[in-house]
Amino acid sequence: MSTGRIVIGITGASGAIYAQRLLQQLAPVYEKVYLILSEQACQVANTELGISLSRSEFSTEKWLGKDCPNIELLNSKSFYTPPASGSFDHDGMIICPCSMGTAGRIASGVSNDLMTRSADVCLKEGRKLVLVPREMPWNLIHLRNMTQLAEAGAVILPASPGWYSGPQTLEDIADTVVARILQQIGVDQDLVKPWMSNE
Repeated sequence: MSTGRIVIGITGASGAIYAQRLLQQLAPVYEKVYLILSEQACQVANTELGISLSRSEFSTEKWLGKDCPNIELLNSKSFYTPPASGSFDHDGMIICPCSMGTAGRIASGVSNDLMTRSADVCLKEGRKLVLVPREMPWNLIHLRNMTQLAEAGAVILPASPGWYSGPQTLEDIADTVVARILQQIGVDQDLVKPWMSNE
């Protein structure tokens, strides 16, 4: 049964559009979206989307095109927040995009900030953890980290867009990935029709 709460992590990996499109889909669905945003994620959003995004002056209206009061930006350095504790129940965590550095720290059990601590909590509590890496190519360290994460219970969902839906815009391309993320956490989506579906 859904708790109506979900945790979203955004790192400094390239692919800010994935995070933007994902939050636009999640905001109307969840009562509370706990957002962990790295400083590098803000820099990448500025570069890739032309958005002046900062943690000190965070605005969903500027980033998502509308005010979303149910999205709460957390202090990425503080463990005095709900997702840092296993006693706080929620529907899982998505890190999108997920940098290889973040994935490596989670795989090694290094909880040096709220992002990695929240992910560690998901693994130890058996909650859904979806990691969306966008790096390419992968070296042997990356591959071993992803294997270790999958063995620990994480879902590895690379940001590999699909083309069978005939995407026409950058947003359409990003949505082929976002649709799969939503399916992983059990959220109905109408961004992309299922393969060979007449719906």
